[in-house]
Amino acid sequence: MSRKAFVASDAEWCYHGGAMVKLGDVRLSPATHALNYGTGVFEGIRAYWNEERGTLQVLKLREHYERFERSCRMLRIELPHTIDELCDITLEILKRNGPREDTYIRPLAYKSVTAVGVNLKGESELSIFTVPMGDYVELTGLKVCVSSWRRTPDTSIPARGKLTGSYINTALAVDEAHRAGYDDAIFLTQDGHVSEASAANIFIVRKGQLITPPVTADILEGITRDAVMELADKEMEIPVIERDVDRTELYAADEVFLSGTGFQIAPITEVDGRPVGTGSIGPVVEKLQELYFKAARGEWPEYADWTVKVEVAEGARR
Repeated sequence: MSRKAFVASDAEWCYHGGAMVKLGDVRLSPATHALNYGTGVFEGIRAYWNEERGTLQVLKLREHYERFERSCRMLRIELPHTIDELCDITLEILKRNGPREDTYIRPLAYKSVTAVGVNLKGESELSIFTVPMGDYVELTGLKVCVSSWRRTPDTSIPARGKLTGSYINTALAVDEAHRAGYDDAIFLTQDGHVSEASAANIFIVRKGQLITPPVTADILEGITRDAVMELADKEMEIPVIERDVDRTELYAADEVFLSGTGFQIAPITEVDGRPVGTGSIGPVVEKLQELYFKAARGEWPEYADWTVKVEVAEGARR
């Protein structure tokens, strides 16, 4: 049971070169700096389709672009737009494409100079495109392993930024896990503590507490991670603890689950061939899934500020 792939259509509108264009019309030189050296940053944003209302609910739009801007600073990429403008451009793309299904939005900023030489100089480009996306992984229980590959430390390639080149670390771990028959991989830090999954943050439930590695454990500072902690605290009154997590705590935990824009809230039922708790989805993650999707689809007035509504015309494509 591996993760699913979702394909973008060349006929869709995207933003590139300062204008709205069709994705199939975008061309990149093989000499593009980011293609050769991984000098780019990206974001992943979800828009959830609400069938009853006929709307897309874009989840945590501004928060994603705020993180995008911070990632750009790391690679000295100058964005040509403010965060408000990036939000407006994204909403315009969704209105033009009119998807009536769950959709993934991918902003990408990268060094576009066509020159050979490893540095952070030269001009940059901004692209934003969308792709239909349902469940990226199964939400009914994942089997994972602790990877032999370690998470890159902040002093080498910082996981705090969504840097395109750093995801070779993820690709190596995912490939190893899939070839061994697992759904995903868990990274350890250089000093042997639990960091995160291949592309998602990790939580464990132990002794009535919800525990997650701190932001100093070489993790991406997850927006969904923050949402999970907010729901657990406000709606479930579960103590949330950020601290170092040992590998064997994954085996001793009552529940383990992942969180992320792509993964959403994904329960883990097995780690390194060992069942987590009873080996089935636990009550904490089950409740968190219910609360999260209620808020993400715009069905919870108390969390209306989590999403931005996009009206989709009745005749728009499915």
